[in-house]
Amino acid sequence: MDLLIKLNFIGGRELTKSSIISLKNITVSFNNQIILKNFNLDIKNGDFVTLLGPSGCGKTTTLRIIAGFVRPDVGDIFFDGKRVNDVPAHKREVNTIFQSYALFPHLNVYDNVAFGLRLIKKSESFIKDQVIKMLRLVGLSDFSNRDIVSLSGGQQQRVAIARALVNKPKVLLLDEPLGALDLKLRKDMQTELKNIQQQTGITFIFVTHDQEEALSMSDTVIVMDKGRIQQIGSPQDIYNEPQNAFVADFIGESNIIDGIMKKDYLVEFAGREFECLDSGFSPKEKVDIVIRPEDIEVTAPLLGHISGKVTSVTFKGVHYEIIVDIDGFKWMIQSTEIQLPGDTIGLLLQPDDIHIMKKSEHSGEYGDYRAFSDEMYEVYEEQGQKEN
Repeated sequence: MDLLIKLNFIGGRELTKSSIISLKNITVSFNNQIILKNFNLDIKNGDFVTLLGPSGCGKTTTLRIIAGFVRPDVGDIFFDGKRVNDVPAHKREVNTIFQSYALFPHLNVYDNVAFGLRLIKKSESFIKDQVIKMLRLVGLSDFSNRDIVSLSGGQQQRVAIARALVNKPKVLLLDEPLGALDLKLRKDMQTELKNIQQQTGITFIFVTHDQEEALSMSDTVIVMDKGRIQQIGSPQDIYNEPQNAFVADFIGESNIIDGIMKKDYLVEFAGREFECLDSGFSPKEKVDIVIRPEDIEVTAPLLGHISGKVTSVTFKGVHYEIIVDIDGFKWMIQSTEIQLPGDTIGLLLQPDDIHIMKKSEHSGEYGDYRAFSDEMYEVYEEQGQKEN
């Protein structure tokens, strides 16, 4: 049952990773609403995998299916090649960390971490040895006797991790566990979680709607929307080579423009032709163009490939976020050089700044920067229709 994938070669010997979890043809519905339909996913042993998507996309349901908290209407769940549909949650070799941590407030740090081992009747000497190792792993060696309520959010998070890992699960499930932390602590814990995963070699399956979190921590990112997988890949692949407009829009900022592929390595958009690095499209095929704001070079109007008028400028600390109107389409540019509203500027684009995607069901849903949210975008759309 194991799906083998090539990793690399060491000394001429091919290394492989097998699938520790496989979901096959999974369908789940709640109150007659389908959450997942014919869903298939393989998760490799020892990977840090992130399920990423907006609220309601099915990522938490996927996690709960793996944990055994949700039974699919249709389909099979395999763990190490064995079907586990009928295996209850407490007998699966997984542990789950929730956003609330679910620590016992009446127990101190040591007893919280020891709790699972005591349930399975391990000796106190064994428990002590394992708890000490786990507290050292999460940087809480001196906190054994602390009350849970006296700990900061980050410290409670570490206790939850230690408690989940002390039983040595094969898979650790993390359901938005950093959501309650402030920004700086979230960043610290992202680094800590990645380090812990690498040290233990345990498969981590992490659920989040935070794109930066997914990109900074994961070996593999699974982008989901409306109960379906939109793309699976490394953080670099997901960011640099999005497969459709949804992924391009959801992962970072993107200008998504309608275009026509004239021929291999030549595309037309914004009223002119550009060289690009893409091929394999039909001549005159309609395509979606993705251009990241940080890849655009600002220049004088006459020196640019295209030009437009600055409509707004926002200071972001390391750069300015500049919105430019080009023939009614609002582009975003990120630049360290300030521009002023009302200025006319030129935009320079190199071939590797331009990414071509095939049209998909998401084409037309995402595009310019009249607004950042879908809700406000719809408001502006309605206003525009009324004015016309």
